[in-house]
Amino acid sequence: MQAVFFVVTLFLALLLALLLALSPTPLHAQEKGISPSRQGELIHLLKQDCGSCHGLTLAGGLGPPLLPAELSGKPPEWLRDVILDGIPNTAMPPWRPILNEDEVTWLVKRMLQGIPHGQ
Repeated sequence: MQAVFFVVTLFLALLLALLLALSPTPLHAQEKGISPSRQGELIHLLKQDCGSCHGLTLAGGLGPPLLPAELSGKPPEWLRDVILDGIPNTAMPPWRPILNEDEVTWLVKRMLQGIPHGQ
């Protein structure tokens, strides 16, 4: 009887693992724990704080445009590093004291995809 219980338990555990592996997960769950509310804060920061130099529509200003077409040839790692560490002797500040690497990676992905105006 114990052997049957063990086999059934093992089967159910494997089935559950398979279902979890194959089921779609929310985007924020794939983003290393960045909650939906934090995602909203990051989008607000991008539009307002970054937008103060890069234009409120991110089409350029004091700083260059942050639109997908203008960013498409730049490696995401380079964009992440520029955001985190800034560019010395320019107006581009380092954001590392405020943002962590996962948050900046998430922001870079959003910038490369484009941010809808209503978001």
